[in-house]
Amino acid sequence: MTTIRTPAKIIPRAFPGIKPEEVQEIIMNSRIKTYAPETVVCREDAIEFTFYMILEGTFEVTKTINNNEKRLLKTLQPGDFFGEMALIHNAPRAATVKAVSNVVVLELDKEGFNRVLKSSPSVAMAMVGEISSRLRQNDQLAIEDLRLRASELADAYQKLAEQDLARREFLTNLAHEVRTPLMIASGYLHAMNKDMIPAEQLATIVETVTRNVDQIATLTNDLLFLQEMELVLPEFQPVDITAIVDSVIKKYEGKAQARQVGIKVKGNRSIPNVHGDAQSLERAITALIDNAIKFSSLNGEVIVSFLEREEWVEIAVQDHGIGIDPEIRPRIFDRFVHLEKSGDELYGGLGIGLSITRQVIQQHKGSLNVESTPGKGSTFTISLLKRKKS
Repeated sequence: MTTIRTPAKIIPRAFPGIKPEEVQEIIMNSRIKTYAPETVVCREDAIEFTFYMILEGTFEVTKTINNNEKRLLKTLQPGDFFGEMALIHNAPRAATVKAVSNVVVLELDKEGFNRVLKSSPSVAMAMVGEISSRLRQNDQLAIEDLRLRASELADAYQKLAEQDLARREFLTNLAHEVRTPLMIASGYLHAMNKDMIPAEQLATIVETVTRNVDQIATLTNDLLFLQEMELVLPEFQPVDITAIVDSVIKKYEGKAQARQVGIKVKGNRSIPNVHGDAQSLERAITALIDNAIKFSSLNGEVIVSFLEREEWVEIAVQDHGIGIDPEIRPRIFDRFVHLEKSGDELYGGLGIGLSITRQVIQQHKGSLNVESTPGKGSTFTISLLKRKKS
């Protein structure tokens, strides 16, 4: 059964201590209105000039906290009232009030209230008392909101500090990664220009210069690729992913041999083509195989596996090396995050390989997962959509 309150009973609750004739004065200057469910009668941050007393139905009072979280503050029933601040101060509404059911309210606007004040000063005193009570409640809400905002600002500051640190570390690493091969190549070229290289060493020196220039070119291309891939969406074609893996393995045979690491391919090599961009997929797989070799232990083994699942083709790259520390695992796909040292071994690179891989796979609407145990190795698995047969 719906509770219905009369204005004569509600008004003394809003203005304690007023006289019966003053109650009638307020009624005469007010109006009764009905609203349907979901109607917003007060909107947070809006400048409005109406005071409401609920005769029938239910309202919800909500407030936006922490910029986007809508919090239910309370539920108002017949006999309750709201919006009294609008009668004495041109301040924005502190909360949103929405009808939950069909509602009937007694509304008193600012002009009507001013007419009441002229003939009934005791109403003003009652209003001041009620406003003081409401302000104390609002102060507590404001304090909580400020506390949440302070926490949000602290988190944002921490993220900015981490990004600034990552930026500075990246610039330091970039300088090192470019300067070292550049100085080596430059030094040998100057020596060759002055005929300081014996003829029997010339072929070896040229090979060294070529390798270092290639290293600079690869680094530059990776940086440009990472930037451009955000702007240009490649045109997808049927791609033989096994051929790409074979090409990358062949390219990295020398590096694997230098670290005494073996590379083995397992699984179904007759898997279907995938729908994608061959160049970007080659970069993604290159980053995984390069990392697997880099972080493998001496005499270790890298295993590349193929698997077909319903609409997907999976390529897994597994190593049995140092693994990933759980503390940095959530950030391994962030740009410029890389492991500099493990034990006595130093690792080069800028930390953009996994970032490239993740971005490529996202462009292909696939998935990239990692499983890792510190000291036992890691497995990175790419899932790509099969090419749909026309």
